[in-house]
Amino acid sequence: MPVRMYRLRTMLTAALAAAVAAAVVLVVLLSSSAPARAVSNGLALTPPMGWNDWNAFGCGVSESLVEQTAQYMVTSGMKAAGYQYVNIDDCWMSSSRDANGNLVADPNKFPDGMKAVADFVHGLGLRLGIYEEAGTATCAGFPGSLGHETQDANLFASWGVDYLKYDNCNGGSEPTQQRYEAMRDALAATGRPILFALCEWGVDSVWTWGAQTGNMWRTTSDISANYSSMLSIFHSNVALAQYASPGGWNDPDMLEVGNGMSATEDQSEFSLWSEMAAPLLAGTDLRKASAATMALYLNKDVIAVDQDPLGRQGVEVSSTGGLDVLAKPLSNGDVAVVLFNENGSAATISTTATADGLPSASSYTLNDLWAHSSTTTSSSTFTANVPAHGVVMYRVSANGAHSPSASASASASARPTATRSASPSPSATPSGSRSPSASPSPSARPSNSAFCHVTYSTQSQWPGGFTANVTIADTGTSTINGWTLVFAFPGDQKVASAWNASVSQNGATVTAVSMSYNSSLSPGTSTSFGIQGTWTNSDAAPTQFTINNTACG
Repeated sequence: MPVRMYRLRTMLTAALAAAVAAAVVLVVLLSSSAPARAVSNGLALTPPMGWNDWNAFGCGVSESLVEQTAQYMVTSGMKAAGYQYVNIDDCWMSSSRDANGNLVADPNKFPDGMKAVADFVHGLGLRLGIYEEAGTATCAGFPGSLGHETQDANLFASWGVDYLKYDNCNGGSEPTQQRYEAMRDALAATGRPILFALCEWGVDSVWTWGAQTGNMWRTTSDISANYSSMLSIFHSNVALAQYASPGGWNDPDMLEVGNGMSATEDQSEFSLWSEMAAPLLAGTDLRKASAATMALYLNKDVIAVDQDPLGRQGVEVSSTGGLDVLAKPLSNGDVAVVLFNENGSAATISTTATADGLPSASSYTLNDLWAHSSTTTSSSTFTANVPAHGVVMYRVSANGAHSPSASASASASARPTATRSASPSPSATPSGSRSPSASPSPSARPSNSAFCHVTYSTQSQWPGGFTANVTIADTGTSTINGWTLVFAFPGDQKVASAWNASVSQNGATVTAVSMSYNSSLSPGTSTSFGIQGTWTNSDAAPTQFTINNTACG
């Protein structure tokens, strides 16, 4: 969120950031020990994706804004691309608690109450996030949660909240870590999976203890919608790669894509955040975003780098004179390589397969993730002309060599080699959906010439309720013209509503029929529909499917 005038910033953290950057960069690259596991709530196995209102609206949040944005996330394709969380920041509540000590949603901004907003968001197959403070008052002066952790956590759970951003403006004299652990424990005690996002700006080296406390932790002060702010935050966050892993992520703050930087700078931010396995939280007014902005947010190849299940943050393998090379090992043995030009004029940047952690090979295929082009070369040196403030981003595959396995990519021997030189010192002050638990199903064969694959993913789960997404992909060579999907719940789920399909249920058996606009699937395409329902004893995911009376698998 933009820097708030009333938020006090400590000057000491800039020096801390520089010291940490220098101390950990080689440890990140060479250590073979796994980073500490995040708090064991089973959430954020890949970096969270979604939207937050603060960067574009500040205190101007409202029920209509949240619901309109949620709807747009579905219709624009953002939900299908992986964006799950609709996050409400500061200023959502009334200025005082009620007679029972409960927080109250501002009746003018949220006339139907927060539970109704959560139900609306869940009905779209998305998740709702909310904001509070690990002190006596939020940054905007509304009631904080210090001393009310259990009460507030229970209230959030009763509303159906899926994500809590927890700020650090007015914490008083109590130790920071202690205040965050109190809310961690309170959230766990509710029994509802709630992603815990620590927003304490890195003032107490949160990256060293964040993994035991939350699912993501802000490593810097607030971002602003300009290149200088984005660059300084990148410098701080890139040095902390060793602390990120599935379930717990370094958070360099929300994206400013679409908020006033140049198109080249927007592309750089989205690329760098994805390379650093950072949460991808859009911070613009999506309803008014340009086609160019949406094309950035919806680049599935770049998103795949961010969401790669290996869960490695990319490391800076070289940095000289404002010309940076980052490398991120991926689960299939590929390496995502970003060439970043910090300077004000175009420059040539080179790197090598060895430096990037790739094996010796007869050739390498470089897939340019923004140009959507592919080049195969026998050279082990990769060179590109990079525009001012811009990036070139490759997904590199080694051909004719044994590709590293996921575990090998995570080991010291498969890591990129650092040759950091004259890197600019950090100038930003370090400071802050549950991933779908997908149950992939076997391939389906609806006819002799057309094949499909069905994936059932639980999107949200709470005591007695759930939402799920079902994706049908045509992986064959013929078009599927009209589909009827049938599966049986192994648990006792009951479907209450659905979208993008006509769904009925008879006992445990669910039948979903295509709509007119998604009935035809050509080879290589897919469609998704969602369901919301209830459960009593078990919400186990189905694993067997039929399409058009033919078993999948």
